[in-house]
Amino acid sequence: MKNRLITLVDLGLDSSFDASMTFVQGITSNINAGWNRPVIDVNFVRTRDHETAFSALTTPSTVLHVMAHGDHSEEPSFLSTDGETQVSLNALADWFVDRQWGICSGVVIADGCKTGIGKWQRAIRDCLQDDITYIGTSTVIGWYEATVFCSAFYGALVRNRGRGKSPAEQGWDAANRAIRAYETLTDARCPYKPVTLSPSRRALRSLTG
Repeated sequence: MKNRLITLVDLGLDSSFDASMTFVQGITSNINAGWNRPVIDVNFVRTRDHETAFSALTTPSTVLHVMAHGDHSEEPSFLSTDGETQVSLNALADWFVDRQWGICSGVVIADGCKTGIGKWQRAIRDCLQDDITYIGTSTVIGWYEATVFCSAFYGALVRNRGRGKSPAEQGWDAANRAIRAYETLTDARCPYKPVTLSPSRRALRSLTG
């Protein structure tokens, strides 16, 4: 069976995001430990270049995990801490129109503040090639919330090989298991929420050119 591929994209671009991304990379390395061959492959991208960022976001993956500040003051965008790098979902949708490919990962984790609100979900749909499990947040989060949820999510994702389930279905199951684990560990409501999203009409038009 083909390995799961996780694409990690750091657009937050500061030491805190670096530490959080290093934590996730450590989790995936631990999952691979003890196997003769890795069971998870990982792409890691940290960039300020928009073309590179768009290419990473549209890499076919089992999980696309983006770490950045979630900004929706004007339009939903991934934003770096210093404000110098901004990757808007509207610009990604325009890229989709020009190239006829968009996000094609089974699971998308938008690991930033308030990325689960309706405005973000609608914007993501314009960038999709197929149905996905989208995991966003309902409130402001910090590193504690992110690391607790992500450690549980990736642990749940690889608890079996997912035979008979699509990547989106595997992600949905892992997200709900991670939510239960988070709430057990913290005695608090989990800010991460999964939802199934389908391509919008704009995205479907992009596919057909």
